[in-house]
Amino acid sequence: MRLISKLTAALIVSSAIFAGAANAQTVLRSSDTHPDGYPTVEAVKYFGELLAERTEGRYSVEVYHSAQLGQEADTIEQVRSGVIELNRVSMAPWNSLVPLTLIPSLPYLFTSPDHARKVMMSEIGDEVAAGFEDHGVVVLTYYDGGARSFYNSKKEVNSVADLAGQKYRVIQSDVFVDMVAALGATATPMPYGEVYSGIETGVIDGAENNFPSYESARHFEVAKFFSLDEHTIVPEVFVMSKVHWDRLTDEDKEIFKQVARESAEKQWELWDARVEASRKIVEDAGSTISTPDKQPFIDAMAPVYEKYVNTPELEDFVARIRAVE
Repeated sequence: MRLISKLTAALIVSSAIFAGAANAQTVLRSSDTHPDGYPTVEAVKYFGELLAERTEGRYSVEVYHSAQLGQEADTIEQVRSGVIELNRVSMAPWNSLVPLTLIPSLPYLFTSPDHARKVMMSEIGDEVAAGFEDHGVVVLTYYDGGARSFYNSKKEVNSVADLAGQKYRVIQSDVFVDMVAALGATATPMPYGEVYSGIETGVIDGAENNFPSYESARHFEVAKFFSLDEHTIVPEVFVMSKVHWDRLTDEDKEIFKQVARESAEKQWELWDARVEASRKIVEDAGSTISTPDKQPFIDAMAPVYEKYVNTPELEDFVARIRAVE
């Protein structure tokens, strides 16, 4: 009788262990520097919802927004080493690691956000993504980073000459530093989280970013002059640590890629709505929005293109991007 009881107990324990394994969930941590509710944050949450649904709960995603895990430079190293599994980050900070990312970061390359979306979701985007794997990450998809423009605390910028002598915060990217220099201003690479205090204390005169970032980071409180020059439309990358990617089955890899693509389409919808809402917020708060003639700005970029588009292969790559309709 005791033997039967022991066998029964063992079977119950074994069943419980098996059931636990069958329902085991892998929690994936994802970083974002933007605040909760921002389109990229919400898109990664949506990715997590779809992933949990398509894998029957085997995977879930926890999004650490508002730079909880550090600024972009910190989280890039974390995802490369496998400390975190996922990361949403601008493409520009990858420029020094993945040379081909320099091209989509060039000023006035894309004609509109829609053009950038079509390019990055084509085989051109696949070619750019291929360079990431040598540096420990796999690109799951591209998000829309919006059109970036200059804003400052001093005056309206209606021409290239108005930028002369001003100091602007830029992403830590040589392309951005050279772009600002070509316009006669001084570039100051600085973490995103330090921009507000930098403008407020006069360390910098302004920065450059899109309407949602300008609004959500409250930069409009210290920099009232926004110039809609739209110099860059730099894609965002949503990446996964290759350490963790390589552990996935082929079937799960397909699921990850598919739901990432769907999350990008969701992000585009959220982004377009947020741009309109953010512009209204900053205008209502008293920001002055100017719309300069872009051609002189485009003409000033000649030395930047000479420096970075310096081989026949890169010239062809740029031509292919511009040919996408």
